[in-house]
Order: sequence, then C-alpha cells, then structure tokens
Amino acid sequence: MIKPIAKVILAFNGNAKKSQIAAGFAWGILLGLIPTGNFFFIILFLVSFFFRHNHWTKIFAITILKLLSPLLIYGIDGFGGLILHIKVLEPFFTTLYNMPFIPFTGFNNTLVAGGLVLGVILFVPSFFLFWWLVTLYRNHLAEKIRNSKTLQSIAKSPLLKFIGKAFQNS
Repeated sequence: MIKPIAKVILAFNGNAKKSQIAAGFAWGILLGLIPTGNFFFIILFLVSFFFRHNHWTKIFAITILKLLSPLLIYGIDGFGGLILHIKVLEPFFTTLYNMPFIPFTGFNNTLVAGGLVLGVILFVPSFFLFWWLVTLYRNHLAEKIRNSKTLQSIAKSPLLKFIGKAFQNS
C-alpha cells in the first residue's frame, strides 16, 4: 500500500504534467462513483486507458472513493432515484429496458444511474479543481514539505523509505 502512495507523490513532485495528474483524478472520481462490478465501470475503466492521464492518481482516487462509499451511498442512491423518476425520461428508459442487451448494463439501478450521472457531472469541475491544487502544491507547498524535519525522519525509516524518496526525487 505504501508504494502506490509513493507513486502518487512522485507524480506530484516529478515531471508529470499537471493536466495528466488532474485527468487521472477526474477519471478516478468518475469510476469511483460507479459500482465496481457494473458494465459501465468495466467499459469506462477500459476506455480510460486510451486517454493520456496518470494512472496512479486514477487508482488512488478510485480507492479513496470506494473507501468512502458507505458514507456516499445514500446520496448517490437518492440522486439515482431522482434521475430514474424524471417523467420526461421514463419513455426513454422504457425503450432502453426493452432493447436486447441494455438491461444487463444495470442502467435502471439507482446506484448505477446516480453514480454515472454524478461522475459525468463532476468530471470537468474535478479536473480543474485538481489542476489548480497541483499548481498550488508545486508553487507553494512542495519546497516546504521537502525541507521539513518530519519528511527527513520518514526518509530515514526503512519501512517508509519509498515516500521519502518520492519527495526527494523532484
């Protein structure tokens, strides 16, 4: 578990482009809100590899959202219920449900619908938020953290040496 965190820190401190790091977080948020075994999760996860982004930040964001899912599940479920009960869209959903393969996607599940729509809505704002956070980190915080005594003690610990190296390799 320590090595993947070190890879994310290395991306923040290394030569990775801010846009690629931000795109990784945006993909991670989109995928983290959709239930893992669902058809949409699998397809979007595979499609994400065709785009240029930092895969470690994507995996990190998915992991964080999956760990927080017990807290988020009721909101996503309620949002999905609102989406699926929009009167104007009910004929469209009925048509989709009567198609041969579409019902197997689970689009009519409130968690799937809520997670997918919420992830799509949050994709662009999360990209710009994380792009701004990476810029803020690199311009103002990276040097302070690199020179902190806490980091120096972490770098000496054999168990956490990966994290110390990630901060030092910038």
